[in-house]
Amino acid sequence: MRSVEFKVIETDPAEYCIVAPDTEIFCDGEPVKREDEERLDDVGYDDVGGVRKQMAQIRELVELPLRHPQLFKSIGVKPPKGILLFGPPGSGKTLIARAVANETGAFFFLINGPEIMSKLAGESESNLRKAFEEAEKNAPSIIFIDEIDSIAPKREKTNGEVERRIVSQLLTLMDGLKSRAHVIVMGATNRPNSIDPALRRFGRFDREIDIGVPDEVGRLEVLRIHTKNMKLAEDVELEHISRDTHGYVGADLAALCTEAALQCIREKMDIIDLEDETIDAEILNSMAVTNDHFKTALTTSNPSALRETVVEVPNVSWEDIGGLENVKRELQETVQYPVEHPEKFEKFGMSPSKGVLFYGPPGCGKTLLAKAIANECQANFISIKGPELLTMWFGESEANVREIFDKARGSAPCVLFFDELDSIATQRGSSVGDAGGAADRVLNQLLTEMDGMNAKKTVFIIGATNRPDIIDPALLRPGRLDQLIYIPLPDVESRHQIFKACLRKSPLAKDIDLSALAKYTQGFSGADITEICQRACKYAIRENIEKDIERERRRKDNPEAMECERCRHPQVPGLCADSAAVSWFRQRVPVP
Repeated sequence: MRSVEFKVIETDPAEYCIVAPDTEIFCDGEPVKREDEERLDDVGYDDVGGVRKQMAQIRELVELPLRHPQLFKSIGVKPPKGILLFGPPGSGKTLIARAVANETGAFFFLINGPEIMSKLAGESESNLRKAFEEAEKNAPSIIFIDEIDSIAPKREKTNGEVERRIVSQLLTLMDGLKSRAHVIVMGATNRPNSIDPALRRFGRFDREIDIGVPDEVGRLEVLRIHTKNMKLAEDVELEHISRDTHGYVGADLAALCTEAALQCIREKMDIIDLEDETIDAEILNSMAVTNDHFKTALTTSNPSALRETVVEVPNVSWEDIGGLENVKRELQETVQYPVEHPEKFEKFGMSPSKGVLFYGPPGCGKTLLAKAIANECQANFISIKGPELLTMWFGESEANVREIFDKARGSAPCVLFFDELDSIATQRGSSVGDAGGAADRVLNQLLTEMDGMNAKKTVFIIGATNRPDIIDPALLRPGRLDQLIYIPLPDVESRHQIFKACLRKSPLAKDIDLSALAKYTQGFSGADITEICQRACKYAIRENIEKDIERERRRKDNPEAMECERCRHPQVPGLCADSAAVSWFRQRVPVP
């Protein structure tokens, strides 16, 4: 299952030897250790995927000053002193630092933020000083401070005196009067804005490198790294998996691979005996992770950036929606094309549309359409019920809006669906005195998030309302919710389609005429038709259960007379009442 390495120790004839198919090879019994065997499992640059640009920057900033300090001396500038890595959790910040330390061969000193804290006054600062002294003794060295936001928060926002002193100590150590020689400080955090601003200047943390969520190519690299030691079947398509894992960071992809492998093991659990000491080599040989295992794993895992807002790609497809062909096409052009064919938009120099507003009578399928489009373009889907953004605390409602948009940008491409948009987007000025005007402030935040100065990412906004008349006009201008799509009550053709969609999993009798039903249901919405189908199914279930109870009662009353499963007539055991033989049998033998 694995490649085996051999080392040639001697050849006969000596010096040179040609290896041909008939060459005899003698294996020595003792395994030979490789010179670098201890370091084989260390993390190197090859084990970090999806951050090619950032790695190039880091190598330039770290390797050059450590390996060739004379370069900077000859030009007459000081080499960079510090690098701050920031990005969502699980994107590989600590891994990068470890890889850099192993590859440069520098002394690596790790400080986990909270470890240096102490209850005694002045000891926390002395721990920090010791760490820097140790690094200077062993120069060239790298000091890596993980979770730096825990020891260097903004001084004006912290109440504890210890934290303030630690920040001050860190500032003086990083660029005090004593110049540091060949010591580079790397910090990692996923909350860069909560770090003291004095640290984020040139001479302390010179460079801030954003280790973001990887794109499709990056995800493919990460998947290749995680699956290089896995036994994969031939049908595994890593390209497809990387295309379907929007918003996944490195840690999520590692979890995905593990889940796929566990799925493979679960299938073989019936033939693996847990009590045995060993497992048969045949069973081990027959195990391989297939594409289906990855697909099953995809359904159970989701991006870690979105764990709080439970995001899922819905399982509603276009087939579940009857009618509305024009609306479907327009939606595909607005949402699906920018995700699937971004190069076309670049070619024509057009930025994709931001959002869509569905309006129309209730029960016509506005929410269903949003779910279907999220499923079709395999984007992440965050559903926000308008009123849940509002809270009683001043300023928190706006913070909720900001947080949702940040999450959506972090896991782009993403569809943000605001249901009952009229609850948070009513015309400004109409809610004075209502909750301190919170609704107006929420709307202002929404408008700035939709087309403010924020980073452009593929985030689509779909709003749904049945009261478009009370929505603020600023929200409906092009560039925010570009397209207003009216979803009317379904016509005859659409009603027929809805009946088909609702009943596609139900067993239907031959005499049901769906087109006639569609004609009779003039003025019914999609929800009403679904209710009709549900109710009909309910009656069928009731009838079926009653028949079962009746049959059971008859059987108890008269155990001799059995019923035929097919025609429900009392029958002679083993013969059906439909057959001619039974009628002949009945004439001769009296059935009880």
